[in-house]
Amino acid sequence: MGQRDDRLHVQISAADHAVEVRVTGEVDIATVGALRSALWAAPARSVLRVDLSGVRVLSAAGVRALVAAHLRIRARGGELVLVGPDPTVRRVLRATGLHRVIPIVDPCPDRELVAC
Repeated sequence: MGQRDDRLHVQISAADHAVEVRVTGEVDIATVGALRSALWAAPARSVLRVDLSGVRVLSAAGVRALVAAHLRIRARGGELVLVGPDPTVRRVLRATGLHRVIPIVDPCPDRELVAC
C-alpha cells in the first residue's frame, strides 16, 4: 500500500508485530496530509516504525503529524519508532525535543534496530 505526491512518497508494509511506514521526499504543509493519512491508515500493531531515511525536509507540520501519531499509538498501548533520519531531519527532531519523546533508531545491515 502506498501514496504518492510529486514531492512525497509513502509506502506501508505490515509484519506480525510491526508496521513499517517508509517516507521519501519532503514533509511540509503541502504534503503532510499524505503522511498523516498513511499513519492513520496503518494496520494496528504493537510497533509502528516510520523510516525517515529518505526524508530531506521535515517541517513543523510534519513534526505535528508525528506527535499526533505517537499519542494515538501510545493510547492503544503501542510504540512509534523513528528510523534512520538523515542529519538535517535529525537536527529538526533534536531542536523540537521530539528525540526525547519518540525513540530514534538507526537501521543496521541485518535489519536489526539500534538505539541512537
